[in-house]
Amino acid sequence: MKLQKNTHDVYRLMYHFVWIPKYRYKVFCDPYREVLKGIIEKIGYDYNIDIVELEIPVDHLHMVVRGGEPKMSPSDVMQIIKSISAREFFRRYPEIKKPYFWGGKLWTQSDFVETIGNANEEVIRTYVQGQLKEHKKKENIPQQLDLF
Repeated sequence: MKLQKNTHDVYRLMYHFVWIPKYRYKVFCDPYREVLKGIIEKIGYDYNIDIVELEIPVDHLHMVVRGGEPKMSPSDVMQIIKSISAREFFRRYPEIKKPYFWGGKLWTQSDFVETIGNANEEVIRTYVQGQLKEHKKKENIPQQLDLF
């Protein structure tokens, strides 16, 4: 990972984010997945947030971000992406709000963020890239039948 610079700082920041939709509904199948990816990538472009990897299984989201300027905290990044993506997603798909997100919120308040050091960046990026494959493997495992 290269050093980044601005007029006053030299830095190397990278984060791995994970968050889930409210009530953990499995709503992010196609076409919603691709539209949500497009929305988040546009937010990254608009707010100068470098989204390196983004994958959206049906019930959560993984994202690797090359940090913005040091003055932008990880919680700022989350707030920007969660709030704008929810508003835009509901604007495009108002019919999904009532059956799944009757409380009016797309995302939970909870999230996960970790810093990624130079040594394990590739491992984390590969992990995020493989999320859909892993999720599909788990879906294909037959469930045990109940006795009664």
